[in-house]
Formats: sequence, C-alpha cells, structure tokens
Amino acid sequence: MSASTLDAIDRALIKATQSGLPVIQRPYHAIAEQIGVDPETVIERLQRMVETGVVRRIGVVPNHYALGYAGNGMSVWDVDDIHVDRLGQAVGQLDFVSHCYRRPRQPPDWPYNLFAMVHGRDRDQVRKKSEQIRQLLGEHCRSHDILFSKRILKKTGLRL
Repeated sequence: MSASTLDAIDRALIKATQSGLPVIQRPYHAIAEQIGVDPETVIERLQRMVETGVVRRIGVVPNHYALGYAGNGMSVWDVDDIHVDRLGQAVGQLDFVSHCYRRPRQPPDWPYNLFAMVHGRDRDQVRKKSEQIRQLLGEHCRSHDILFSKRILKKTGLRL
C-alpha cells in the first residue's frame, strides 16, 4: 500500500487523525462518526496502514515540558557495531528513555551510532540517568555526549 493506493475512506481517516486522536474514552468511535463509517472499519484501516508502512505508528506524544520535564536531552553513544542492536534494545526499555534508535556514524566529526532521548526534571537529572545508560553499555561504549533541548519542536503526524 502506498499513498497513491489510498481510497477515499483512507484519505478521510488520515485527514481526521492527522492532528491526533481525540482525547476521549472512545476515540475510534468519534472518528468513525466523523467520516461516516463504523468503528471497526477505522480500527482495521489504521491497522492495515501501520502494517503496510503508510503510517509508522500510533502512539502518545506527550509534551514533556508541560509534565515538568524541562531537562530533556538526546544522549548519543559510540557503541561497538556488533553490540549496538542488542544494547540499543536494552536502552530503549529504560523508563526514562522515550525513544532510542541506531544511526550511521559520520566520521570524523560524528562518531555516535546510538541515540536515546532522556527526560528529566532538570539537566542534572538527565546526566544521572545518562550515567545509568553508560553503565548498561559497559565496555562496549567508547564515548558519549548529551545534546540538551533548547526549544520545543512541533511534532506532527502524517499529513495529506
């Protein structure tokens, strides 16, 4: 499935959800009513779009600042390539990491291949949490840094 194979219902569904799902008890029912289909169709169509890659994921995008987490920082790690996938999965399971992913290095200026967004109430808390990641990575981590957020970037979903 690609954007060119979306039918009218798929397009209506994307338009209805591109700003997010309504924060109510039965969001799929509300979307179904809005676009004139049953809730099961909404769920099935969204599931199919995720499975085919049209939609990457459906999830909550919290405003960490509004929740009191102002010390957010992207921790970056230079981890042995043969261990980075396994260790990245372990880092991604930590409760203070919202997302973790592997990226190619850009030598000589950028040696890092593992990224983990760490949230804390202040920068000191983020540093302490990042130290927990360093300990988890152990001898497989050659270097790391933390890139602290300076402003909020607007996150958006799929747009038509």
